[in-house]
Amino acid sequence: MSIPEATTEGTLPFGDHETWYRVTGDLREPGPPPLVVLHGGPGVPHQYTLRMARLAESGRAVVHYDQLGCGRSSHLPQADPASWTVQLFLDELDNLLTGLGISSSYALLGQSWGGMLAAEHAVRRPDGLVSLVIADSPASMDTWLSEANRLRALLPAQVQATLLRHEEAGTTGSAEYTEAETVFYDRHVCRVVPNPPEVTASFEALAEDPTVYHAMNGPSEFHVIGSLRSWTVESRLPQVAVPTLVVSGAHDEATAACIAPFLDMVPDVRHELFTDSSHLPHVEEEERFLAVVGEFLDTTAPAT
Repeated sequence: MSIPEATTEGTLPFGDHETWYRVTGDLREPGPPPLVVLHGGPGVPHQYTLRMARLAESGRAVVHYDQLGCGRSSHLPQADPASWTVQLFLDELDNLLTGLGISSSYALLGQSWGGMLAAEHAVRRPDGLVSLVIADSPASMDTWLSEANRLRALLPAQVQATLLRHEEAGTTGSAEYTEAETVFYDRHVCRVVPNPPEVTASFEALAEDPTVYHAMNGPSEFHVIGSLRSWTVESRLPQVAVPTLVVSGAHDEATAACIAPFLDMVPDVRHELFTDSSHLPHVEEEERFLAVVGEFLDTTAPAT
């Protein structure tokens, strides 16, 4: 299906920098709480999540934005790697909600890293948050890494050997390493091959400026050596105080073990498994994803 055109686009000041945003629908009109979409990475800009803009077809405004350091927001390639922190992106999200005038009532949908960030936001119990969707996200990077390496061990032996050789040599920027990575990605990130244009656009943008991804994650999904290496939200999940939907794919790199803490510890939680999907059910099973998420948002919206 086609991606809806933006109703409005703009930028908001964030300190000395700017956060770019895109709205589908009208934030000024009365209606359900707007949905804010948090993209993954860190540092993979919003384009690959644009099919979610179709959730505005039911009258709910949908906000996409590029987090600092990627896409159409300010890029900071010379920044100290230590400056890229979870708190920085929490502050940016708060700034966006306030700047758009929606901090009193909104829903969040975070995909991959975006779900990690959304969980961090939700455990702080912000007054305006009404519901939460965590899509294809881990609750702990220890589990994410162990599961990624379990999946990696199922790749063809030659692919595994290529990945290891370049990781040990520090040559993960080579074309050969990228080709080997793609075998994993085609199985566990997006099983629609070739990838749709909006997915390709996000990955190309990441390749052009991997500053944030390398600082916080590392060179690949399964070679995590950045500042998020020890991240976890597990012990704080009982503090989530809003209805929560967890979405995952049967072939997802965010495996059952990765999402289990959300299902076990968030008080009001439900789960939807997409059997024909990996890490991008919103692309791989678009219609069902939109129906499931739309129904959840509609049934958890506060009465007006």
